[in-house]
Amino acid sequence: MAQKKETAVVYSQEELAPGIFSMWIVTDIADEARPGQFISVYSQDGSRLLPRPISICEADPDEGRLRIVYRIAGKGTDEFSKYVSGDPIDIMGPLGNGFPVEKAEGKKVFLMGGGIGVPPILELAKQMKCEKKQIIAGYRDCHTFLREEFEAAGTLYIATEDGSVGTKGNVMDAIRENALEADVIYACGPTPMLRAIKKYAEENGIECYISLEERMACGIGACLACVCKSREKDAHSNVNNKRICKDGPVFLSTEVEI
Repeated sequence: MAQKKETAVVYSQEELAPGIFSMWIVTDIADEARPGQFISVYSQDGSRLLPRPISICEADPDEGRLRIVYRIAGKGTDEFSKYVSGDPIDIMGPLGNGFPVEKAEGKKVFLMGGGIGVPPILELAKQMKCEKKQIIAGYRDCHTFLREEFEAAGTLYIATEDGSVGTKGNVMDAIRENALEADVIYACGPTPMLRAIKKYAEENGIECYISLEERMACGIGACLACVCKSREKDAHSNVNNKRICKDGPVFLSTEVEI
């Protein structure tokens, strides 16, 4: 799949929750994007050379648009949050390996997202064809962004750290409280959450795919900040490492150590 750098156009932008923004982008790569992939977004400030990797939340090939949902985490994303309809935006993508949607066919599935790892699960939920689609989303508080979209895509279970909505606790607490079962797990979120999911899946013999996108920095393999340990040695470097942006961000959970 070709990776393209282009000057796209902002179609619309809105703030979904404090510090969380949703942007639709008109782009030529909309028909190539797959769930779990990401784009690299470049700053207009020449002093910031490396782009910011942001996961694809939704893709609308018919309209030629991609949606990203992101949290302001620094000067780059703060700049992006100020873009309005019609502004140019330099992007590259689609990048990375996405979730293997075909593995879910005829099975009971968990689609799990936590924090800013929630948005990448939406396009996956929309495309997933399975026997039972169970979406488990974890938030800090009552700002449950994308809730309506998830409810339209499958059966949604919510966990909040403060207990304001759904299960009090995390996504694993929601699984236990609702006595949920699955044959395959797809997950994206903070490392402690993914570590718990990986352990749960391995203890219960469940096939599990995790996105380690949280650890990416530049998204193009230039900074080497997102290296993770792998069980197998890399064929080229002969070390037990993988670059998340190039070899992932989605991995079979048994492939990597987190």
